Amino acid sequence: MLLILLLPAGIGLMALAWIIHGALLERMSTDFVESRLKDEVAFLEHQIRQSGGRTDTLQTGDYFQEVFHHAFAIASPSGQSISPKTWTPLLRPLLSSEQEGAVRVRDAEVPAAPSEMLGYRRAFTVDGNSFVVIVAEDMEALQQSQAELHTWTAVVSVLLVILMIGSIWVGISLALRPVVGLQASLKRLQSGDISRINANGPEEFRPLVRQLNQLLDSLDDRLERSRDALANLSHSVKTPIAAVRQILEDTSRPLDKNLRREMASRLDDIDAQLESEMRRSRFAGPQVGQSACPVKQARDLLWMVGRLYPDKSFELSTYLPEHRRWPVEEHDLNEILGNLLDNAGKWSFRWVELTLGEDQGQLKIIISDDGAGVLETARSKLGTRGLRLDEQKPGHGLGLAIVHAIVERYQGLVHYTSSKAGGFAAVVEIPGSD
Repeated sequence: MLLILLLPAGIGLMALAWIIHGALLERMSTDFVESRLKDEVAFLEHQIRQSGGRTDTLQTGDYFQEVFHHAFAIASPSGQSISPKTWTPLLRPLLSSEQEGAVRVRDAEVPAAPSEMLGYRRAFTVDGNSFVVIVAEDMEALQQSQAELHTWTAVVSVLLVILMIGSIWVGISLALRPVVGLQASLKRLQSGDISRINANGPEEFRPLVRQLNQLLDSLDDRLERSRDALANLSHSVKTPIAAVRQILEDTSRPLDKNLRREMASRLDDIDAQLESEMRRSRFAGPQVGQSACPVKQARDLLWMVGRLYPDKSFELSTYLPEHRRWPVEEHDLNEILGNLLDNAGKWSFRWVELTLGEDQGQLKIIISDDGAGVLETARSKLGTRGLRLDEQKPGHGLGLAIVHAIVERYQGLVHYTSSKAGGFAAVVEIPGSD
């Protein structure tokens, strides 16, 4: 396609250059000959003036032709002198003409005389006598030389076009060789011969290859996560279901309050496991082209959590602009912020503060409260699936585990410390985009 577009343009430019070359060559040769003829007319005039108007003393005839290679005509009171004689039909009419300066004769049909002629005519007086001098050049021979030069220019132009086409073809072939390799890699990937595309290519293709590999990693990760979720779900609910079934099949035992409470507890465990695995299966992880507005989502979540805990204050602290985007999938960011804010809302006394920021390429989320906090020795256990340090508050011990699972998919870190008010603070750090 590039050759199809460039070839007509190249041919057109070469044709235009050839036409301009012919016009400039014609003009240059005409100006050069005219300048020489003018100088020779001035020379003859000078000779006539030096001789006092006596043209018979001038060295003309064969001498003039051998030295200047031009024809001439001189009209004086004593007569006319034209050399060579074969040019007489061309030059005699010009002697009686009133035109001064350059004179061009085209398509003349005079035997033994050129069909194209350029002359220069000058009239002057010496001691009251009128003189006319004409010096002429045979342009036919000059035009033949020009035509030969012009033809060679066309030949060279055609060779240059062919060379240009060959150079472009070779350049395109060499430049697109990595694309051919990438195409072959995609075919091998489709056939199952390879699982990832080789990233050792030109610098321009590396971002594309890297994003394709990330997409493949994401798809494999989702498939593996779905399989793990199904396996975990099957393993997790098998024991509670067996226990409930055993109770229901034991006809010797009446369903008293304790048994009903135990069955409800088992069913709660099943429900919690189902909820946990469903939420884990929706984690997206890093996705090419997926991003979220952290400030907007934080405001919406703070408003919602504020309705759940109306007696507590939820504040947002950030220097990020409203439309700043982070390379985090929206649902994942909602899970991170929602779980941490809900956890802080349960254990705070009066206020919760959410801080959003960026530091040296790291996306930072800090959620702090004024609650009782967590002992330093127990902080390392936070995020363990099903772990609850205090059974007084409702929950299943899954919130922080979900946060850890999501952040790990973004190659980030979660750590815990004390807030400025002595309460609890959760710090999330996720690598930003390159």
